[in-house]
Amino acid sequence: MNSSLPLRRLARVGALLCTLCLAACGSSGPTVPGQLSNATVSKGGTPSPTPRPSNAATAREYRRDAARHVYAANAQRIYEGKLPALLYAIGTLEVNVDGSGKVTSMHWMRAPKHAPEVIEEIERTVLAAAPFPVATKLGKVTWTDTWLWDKGGHFQLDTLSEGQL
Repeated sequence: MNSSLPLRRLARVGALLCTLCLAACGSSGPTVPGQLSNATVSKGGTPSPTPRPSNAATAREYRRDAARHVYAANAQRIYEGKLPALLYAIGTLEVNVDGSGKVTSMHWMRAPKHAPEVIEEIERTVLAAAPFPVATKLGKVTWTDTWLWDKGGHFQLDTLSEGQL
């Protein structure tokens, strides 16, 4: 029996583990299940302000609190006034939030696949806005909203939309 065979196998496994570790070092943050992009939030970014707890009794009521939280974190990116008749992208995203306001997963109900950069930016925006308001009456909650996106990178959420021209 050749004793060098197990040593070669061990060396290959070690090399593979080193490669995986080095690849992981290049990542700037975690993704969550359901993401279509590899969007992450850089660790050096400005942390989202700690939100006030939500007293919403239903997921539908929670939508307004979550949307306000996203608007507060992205004031300069919110489209002011009525949106144009033709939008660049529209996407509907479900975001699962745990009892501490952490995003646990995302699910695209309608992804703007013609605009992958918008998918990535919406996912990054959601991750950067965490933690979301804690739903004190609901615990974990699924927040669903439609993102209305113009060509210039400004958006409104359907929940707080001012309508279209």
